[in-house]
Amino acid sequence: MTVDLAIIGAGPAGMAAAIEACAQGLSVLVADENAAPGGQVFRAAEAAVPDPAVGPDLLPGLPLIAAFRASGADHRPGTTLWHLDPEEGVLSLSAAGQAETVTARRVLLATGAQERPVPIPGWTLPGVMAAGAAQILLKSTGAVPSGQIVLAGQGPLVWLLAVQLARAGAPPLVLETRRTSIAAALARAGGGLWAGRKLLAKGLALMAEARRHGIRVVHGVRGLRAEGTDQVERVVWDGGSAPCDTLLLHEGVIPATQISRAIGLDHAWDAAEGCWRPVVDAFGATTLGRVAVAGDGAGIGGWEAAVAAGRLAGLDAARRLGALSEDAFGAKAAAPLAARAAALALRPFLDALYAPSPDLLTPPDATIACRCEEVTAGAVRAAARLGATGPNQLKAYLRCGMGPCQGRLCAPTVAALIAEVRGLSPEAVPPLRPRAPYKPLSVGMLAATAESVQQRPE
Repeated sequence: MTVDLAIIGAGPAGMAAAIEACAQGLSVLVADENAAPGGQVFRAAEAAVPDPAVGPDLLPGLPLIAAFRASGADHRPGTTLWHLDPEEGVLSLSAAGQAETVTARRVLLATGAQERPVPIPGWTLPGVMAAGAAQILLKSTGAVPSGQIVLAGQGPLVWLLAVQLARAGAPPLVLETRRTSIAAALARAGGGLWAGRKLLAKGLALMAEARRHGIRVVHGVRGLRAEGTDQVERVVWDGGSAPCDTLLLHEGVIPATQISRAIGLDHAWDAAEGCWRPVVDAFGATTLGRVAVAGDGAGIGGWEAAVAAGRLAGLDAARRLGALSEDAFGAKAAAPLAARAAALALRPFLDALYAPSPDLLTPPDATIACRCEEVTAGAVRAAARLGATGPNQLKAYLRCGMGPCQGRLCAPTVAALIAEVRGLSPEAVPPLRPRAPYKPLSVGMLAATAESVQQRPE
């Protein structure tokens, strides 16, 4: 199968790109691991809108999802990309136990973001999970954890999830770990505070709703740790503790760069976000001629910025493939360029306000750093002293990054620990270079893919 544009991810950026590209006459395939379009932010939006806990936050996504379904794009739900040849545009996909190879004239990665790992002591205890996982359960099934819920961390998602849980009848205790003062963050905002007033008002409204629900908030939390025997029983911090049946952790999100790094795209260190991001131009084009990146996978900006970036990437694909003239492209790109600028206006303030603390990824020696291989932070530090210069070299010492998560959870922590030991800045430690398959793959699936390639007509 050959298409003009293959899009990986049916979140806001992927859907918007498909809509624009189809409108210009391109053949578009959208592969997404989820059962329905929407991404994480609009997960299960079509089914969950009547739910009073999450419905109000999902309503803005319905017009976008409807336009995507009507666009004519070939939507492949429940489909995983496990290999991409960026030079030839060949994608290896798997779905429902079946393998398929697709060739695309242009490829757009719209894989979104992942939560930043939070390796505190006790984070591997049953009952400790990422805040995003709890939100997935809430949006997909309406389920909330039983017993006492503690939500610890910082960032807009903390307030959103706290309110959503309270609406569902399960208000959490919020332990806010933010260290930057509002005054210091305001100094970084510049004119963006006024330009981003709509988003700022939304955040203030969430905080006000949290107060109305009686949510207790403890500010300035330090030294967070989970304790328990067979599961989490309490959460402890410097100067306080609380009983806990479920501990939800969140310290912001970072671009999901597993695929972009595996195929060799250039990446740059984002000092404001404290993470790596692909190098892209104003329209998502990368250092590889056939590949583009849009949405939070190219830098955290939120769903409205992702929609604008997706539209720009879709238009740029049409221009590069000869379906749109330069003049027409310039006219059509003006609106999404302006929309993206408006959506990103508040980012300097948010990035400063919720900057991750320097010690977030450098936990005590006894803390597990790599969950898959059960490697402690102390073992990583010891390997760095012996000569491991980065996560790629550390594989030979400790197998970090070689488990089922393939470094998604441990790579940021491992890099930070190596930087600490070797006295380097975070960006001076080369990031982990993943390899295909990007997700665990059975031998049978690999064999089926090889057979399908051999049978392709010349």
